[in-house]
Amino acid sequence: MPLNYADSDLKLSLKASKILIVDDQLFSLIVLKKILSKHFIVNTNNSGEEAVEICKSNTPDIVLLDISMNGICGIETCLKLKTTTQTQDIPVIFVTSFGNQEEDCWEAGAVDFIQKPINPETLYRRVRAHLTIKLQHDLLSQKVFLDDLTKVFNRRYFDTHINKIQLSALRENTQYALLLMDIDYFKQYNDIYGHVEGDVVLHLVAQTIANSLQRPSDFVARYGGEEFVVVLPHTNEEGARCVAEKIKNNISGLGVLHKYSEFEFVTISIGGATLLQSDEGNIDILQRADKKMYAAKAQGRNTVCF
Repeated sequence: MPLNYADSDLKLSLKASKILIVDDQLFSLIVLKKILSKHFIVNTNNSGEEAVEICKSNTPDIVLLDISMNGICGIETCLKLKTTTQTQDIPVIFVTSFGNQEEDCWEAGAVDFIQKPINPETLYRRVRAHLTIKLQHDLLSQKVFLDDLTKVFNRRYFDTHINKIQLSALRENTQYALLLMDIDYFKQYNDIYGHVEGDVVLHLVAQTIANSLQRPSDFVARYGGEEFVVVLPHTNEEGARCVAEKIKNNISGLGVLHKYSEFEFVTISIGGATLLQSDEGNIDILQRADKKMYAAKAQGRNTVCF
């Protein structure tokens, strides 16, 4: 049974939805934007190559694509979006004059096909329908993949997505980094301050980690108990170290008192690892990060180890 928003919530969510229109004809961009900007947040671009990069860095809720464009065509643009981890779930609607390429659009992974000349009401209603489906899917995913206490992703989300990220990195011959981290002396914190305060700290630490991440593709998940895992696609060891140090400093900078800790405040120990071409499945990188996390503990805690 599909989940339903209250009408007022749905209208607010739809109005905040981001649409990217990609067409190399200026007139088409102007017409489409004029129709849709009354209802949604609309951005435009005239290049398939640039659109793919935009989708990676500032993910839209839906993409409208023309088929025939200079550079890479709409079909190829759609295929690139569907084979990249960060963008594969973005719904793509083709808006084009070429009615004979409908089958190619479905094969590329499109959710809909609208032929020019555009009927404004049809365009709006089709886009709205697909956005509604996406919003309902996002809501369901939130319920399934969000940790109730910390409001970051849960272990199920991590387990579901890490294989996709690793396969994508191996296929594209790119790096990704994994940070495994544990709140220092958390058992003792619970013993001293109680489990209610412990839960407050878990939530605060989780949100601080999440706010330390800059890119839409980066994410944190509660791995278990007081452990968290951060995944950083397209990141080498140097970049991962920078992120890890930022997280460590942000946690200690919260200034949450901890009588049992020699640092006097709540701190975190972080172990990091990057993908090796010899890795078989994600267990290898996880084990390396886990060993490094325990090495960070052995080195005195409140530190980063790679």
